[in-house]
Amino acid sequence: MTAERPDRSPGLLFLLAEARAPLEAAALVPALPLLLRAPRGDGHHVVTIPPFGVGDAFTTVLRTYVGRLGYEVHKWGRAEILAFHRLGKIAVRRLNEVAEIAGGPVSLIGHSLGGIYAREVARAAPDHVRRVITVGSPFAGDLKSNVVWPVYETVTGTRIGSIPAEVMARMNDPLPMPSTAIYSRSDGVVSWTSCIDVEAPGVENVEVPGSHIGLLHNPAVLYVIADRLAQPPGVHEPYDPSGWSRIVAKRGVFRRRRGAAVES
Repeated sequence: MTAERPDRSPGLLFLLAEARAPLEAAALVPALPLLLRAPRGDGHHVVTIPPFGVGDAFTTVLRTYVGRLGYEVHKWGRAEILAFHRLGKIAVRRLNEVAEIAGGPVSLIGHSLGGIYAREVARAAPDHVRRVITVGSPFAGDLKSNVVWPVYETVTGTRIGSIPAEVMARMNDPLPMPSTAIYSRSDGVVSWTSCIDVEAPGVENVEVPGSHIGLLHNPAVLYVIADRLAQPPGVHEPYDPSGWSRIVAKRGVFRRRRGAAVES
């Protein structure tokens, strides 16, 4: 099928629909018994990276949940998501700190821009990363396929147009370790077509219903994250919805390596 152009933001109606985010958070209470029955892994170390404009407080629910499942969870530990020109200097250093504590590779979970940084940090230091999970992260296509890019440019001083073409091309390449991209077609902040990966070994896209702002408080998202973290190191079995999760999450489409179309 042919999807919307990835260089367009979702539009006003989807943006207004972001107001439903509190309802997604409210659904956590009745969903908790099911969430606590999610697959459990080996308790390895996990780093969570928040979206642009907020700090670690935004990942509190995610960190609490993953911690309850037995994982060693680390905050991003920095005051702000960084501009691209500071990625190697600070972000990779943070990964190295956690990997040293863990004594081995760690998993990275990033929401929105935090997912872009998770991918690029993993690409820069692949030996320290076991798995990458992005949530509503517009790493593919045009970085202006969202409604917040003007604010990003103002705050960070980084102009989207100044990012080298080779960097943009690299962002669209699959990672060398297992990765999962979670996205919502009703995302009101970023174009969903910019949040999906190309088909490659160890790569998958998982679709959930929900708003952009509410994704980290969305029961379906939390369940998918738990399921993915439970896989052994170096192993990637595609997400296979079962039980109640079949209703709220499903295997997603892939992006073609060129162009703005996706394959169903």
